[in-house]
Amino acid sequence: MKFFSYISIELKKIRRSHILWILLIPIVILWIPSIVNSGMNFEMQAEGISPEDNFFIQSFMGLAWFMYPATLVIGTVLLNQTERGNRGILKMLSLPVNPAALCMAKFVVLLMLAAAQMVFMILVYFPSAAIASQMNDYNLMISPFLVLRETGLIYLSSLPMAAFYWMVATCITTPVFSIGIGLASIIPSVLAMNTKVWFVYPMCYPFYMITALQGEMAAHFDTFTIELVPWIPVAAGITIICLAVSCIFFGKSERR
Repeated sequence: MKFFSYISIELKKIRRSHILWILLIPIVILWIPSIVNSGMNFEMQAEGISPEDNFFIQSFMGLAWFMYPATLVIGTVLLNQTERGNRGILKMLSLPVNPAALCMAKFVVLLMLAAAQMVFMILVYFPSAAIASQMNDYNLMISPFLVLRETGLIYLSSLPMAAFYWMVATCITTPVFSIGIGLASIIPSVLAMNTKVWFVYPMCYPFYMITALQGEMAAHFDTFTIELVPWIPVAAGITIICLAVSCIFFGKSERR
């Protein structure tokens, strides 16, 4: 069976699930308070940041710090549980399939779901900014290019984090424990990103990206510097190790 066939099968499975709603609903919930409290963005001008920049930054900070990582955690567990319901994984592994290829196909689907959530975030941002602009009689919309660029950076920087969460969900088959570990790992990201070795903690990467942008936009805020070395080599190493471990342990308990 070809790798793209594995991906096609996995996509058919999630069509019958509610994963897409799990991705969309948090985005809508995230923007509602941003619209309601949009007037508070004018108070940040004293910090050297414009209201439109602050409107964008604050909502995307909420996404990058908790909402996006949390949905990744839930997504990894749900993708694994689609196989374990009615012993589906045993049926799959009884076929002439490559467990490692199946594992990687599921991870690719996870990345596709993460990309879909980023698209939802962009699509909801523009009407939200338009509504907030109408409410405050001020244009709170920033350049679409900047929105696309920052969303893309958040997504790309989250790949090592997604690999880590996939490894946890693959190695720990009990959903409550894998979700607990995943959600617990989000909290220290704020502390990790304020250290010199922030690059060894992938859960802080997306939040670091948006915080670095805030430092560029706000004249009175400290700027987080992004140095590609050693960040990129370390991030690549973490991703490879996590995926390798996932492939080794995927379906291992069912194959015993």
